[in-house]
This record gives sequence, C-alpha cells and structure tokens, in this order.
Amino acid sequence: MATKNHNLSVFDSPVPSAEDMKFGIVVAEWNHQVTEGLLAGAVRTLREAGCPDHNIQIKYVPGTFELALGAQFFAEYTDVDAVIALGCVIQGDTRHFDFVCQGATQGITQLMINWNMPIAFGVLTTNDLQQALDRSGGKYGNKGDEAAATAIKMVKLQIDMEAASDKTDPKEVN
Repeated sequence: MATKNHNLSVFDSPVPSAEDMKFGIVVAEWNHQVTEGLLAGAVRTLREAGCPDHNIQIKYVPGTFELALGAQFFAEYTDVDAVIALGCVIQGDTRHFDFVCQGATQGITQLMINWNMPIAFGVLTTNDLQQALDRSGGKYGNKGDEAAATAIKMVKLQIDMEAASDKTDPKEVN
C-alpha cells in the first residue's frame, strides 16, 4: 500500500511486548534532519512496547550505504535480538540514488539471511526532502515507528518458531 494511503505509525495488528528483547539501532548521519526523526519514532515504539532503555543501543554510520556494515557490527559484537536500520536517500540529479538504494537493500537482506537475525529496513527513498519529512514524523507518520514494530514482530516470530521446534521430536520430522 502506498504511504500516502497509510500512516506509517498505525499498525494493522498489535505489537507484541518487547519487555525482554534487546535492540540495536543503526542510524545514518546523512540527512540527519530526517534520520533523527526516524530514530525518535523507533525509540518511542520500542519503549511503548515495554523495551527498557538499557536494552536499546544506538550507533551512527556516515550514510545509508554503510547501514549494512553497522548492522553486521551489532550482530557480531553485541547480544541484540534484532537491528533496526534507519536511513534516508533523497533522489538527486544522478544515478547515485539508485546505487545507494540498491546497495543498502541488498546488503541488509544478505545480512539478515546470513546472520539469521531480524534486521528491520527503516530506509526512506524519496523524491525530495518534503516527502522524507512527511514520513519521518510528519503527515504520513514515521517509518521509524514501522521499523521498530517490524523488528519486535520478527523477534517474537523467531522466539515462537524456536520454541515450537524445541518441542518437535526430531524423529517425527522427515
């Protein structure tokens, strides 16, 4: 569904409790006016779901392209359950936009699969600054809220799936 038809801060299903979950948030410094708004939304959503502040770690990387490596550092060097990657790429006059968006998307996807860890993709890719502001706490809500809710839901899914697999007798699985 297009963002203009859906508020990013309104969820279609309830967000599970994050009381016992740990999150890393990696934030791009580039377009900081936007990414700080995304960060505020993500932290607010985590807190509202019961995640204590001491279970939220925040680190910065220079830009959106570096989000994948920043998220990998969280996976390698911390005990977080999930990472929330927050960035913003605004269309310019060159193809640089395409390369950064593609690199960030592929990098985060590859990282999520390789590390078997939820990594929420909270990256805005917009035509202009106003669209980014509208989606980082403006009239269309906050993509940071959505990314945090996604991270919580994916951690809960992983916990549930791991618990279910522990109850399955390996002899019964073909």
